[in-house]
Amino acid sequence: MNQNRQKVRLLLCGPRGFCAGVDRAIQIVVLAIKKYGAPVYVRHEIVHNRYVVEGLEALGAVFVETLDEIPDTAQPVIFSAHGVPKSVPEAAQARNLFFLDATCPLVSKVHKQAMLHDRRGRHVLLVGHRGHPEVIGTMGQLPEGAVSLIETLDDADQFERPADLGLGYVTQTTLSVDDTADIVARLSARFDDLVAPAAESICYATTNRQEAVRQAAPGTDLFIIVGAPNSSNSMRLVEVAERAGAAHSVLVQNASDIPWAVVEDRTDSITVGLSAGASAPEVLVEEIVEAFRQRYDLSVELAETVVEDEEFLVMRDLRDVPLEASDMAFVNGAA
Repeated sequence: MNQNRQKVRLLLCGPRGFCAGVDRAIQIVVLAIKKYGAPVYVRHEIVHNRYVVEGLEALGAVFVETLDEIPDTAQPVIFSAHGVPKSVPEAAQARNLFFLDATCPLVSKVHKQAMLHDRRGRHVLLVGHRGHPEVIGTMGQLPEGAVSLIETLDDADQFERPADLGLGYVTQTTLSVDDTADIVARLSARFDDLVAPAAESICYATTNRQEAVRQAAPGTDLFIIVGAPNSSNSMRLVEVAERAGAAHSVLVQNASDIPWAVVEDRTDSITVGLSAGASAPEVLVEEIVEAFRQRYDLSVELAETVVEDEEFLVMRDLRDVPLEASDMAFVNGAA
């Protein structure tokens, strides 16, 4: 080894990358292509990662933003992991389209909780980001006007409750745990009858990944999050790393985005944190680790806070199709 190479200590967070909901959604597309052949139509990106989307396109998936883009066909139409408004499956049924719903089961739980609030005479407050597909899907479970979106503390301060209704809240599953807690606390201070969801809306994977980054970030010179700019959970990890003490925190889509200047500005050894959003495949993490190994005297330490063992089954229509390691090679690097 060249003793003059700069030393880099890399803290590899765990858990990181694919969660059970993302893994299930990708499997649904792969298995549908195996069972029914190409093309298989997917409404919206199945998950927010271009690497994954392009890999599925190579297998025979066709991604569209609206059902209007899909011709009359007997081929499957798949709804993304983010969930869709009720109007979407209704429109698919009206056209006699065969559809498979890949909505994450944890997002579906949020939908059910919002509907439960509504049935019990409560106006629903949804804490989330305007325009995000998951927020659009959740708001679309109820009639227009039944849900109010709360994005910020200012929104929480300015919200005016409808007369003669109780209040209940749910949240987008991929939010910052800390920011959401602040907003809910503000709403609870204003409305003492505000009813929480029966179960935590922010999903376990979001919470676990944020906690791993929070613990690893203090003292790091650079923290890298692998993910896509339109991935809410990935962007929240960048924010968590910065707030927790990382000198620099960046989002990269692959190794070509690594800000090498941050590393090269230092003449002494540095510490780099590395994690990945729930829609980022491990193969991209491995690519980044190898890029560091090629350039520096690298030592890798696992910064793991919890081991995840959750698994969500695909729908019954696809359980008779065998899933081989080679079917998922485009995301996990398997031979």
